[in-house]
Amino acid sequence: MTPRCASGPAPVAPVVTVSGSGSGTVMIAGLIAIKPDRTLRLIYRIRLRRGRKGERKSSSETDYAALLGAAHQQLGSPIVLVWDNLNTHLSARMRELVERRAGLTVIRLPSYALELNRSRRSGPI
Repeated sequence: MTPRCASGPAPVAPVVTVSGSGSGTVMIAGLIAIKPDRTLRLIYRIRLRRGRKGERKSSSETDYAALLGAAHQQLGSPIVLVWDNLNTHLSARMRELVERRAGLTVIRLPSYALELNRSRRSGPI
């Protein structure tokens, strides 16, 4: 069953076509922008990892800062960001970048919350 938005058609999963088999790993960092009475927007940044020695295996604080900058530029309004506990999200450098950015509120998810994990609850869902 596909969930439907009260104000629009059923959501469609984004599809990314990647050519060049075996040329590396594509990493995507993205966010979904939701404004009242507007369409949902997906803002993302793609990073290619070729598996070279010393190459970073995940997105860096700079990558996330660029993503947030692009989101702020496109949306032109304050951003409420909900983050998990990825080590990059919790780093001192990221904390500093977030504190310097005006109009950004960060909500951190708990490391584990039984009430949010439907498969672990007993009783009706």
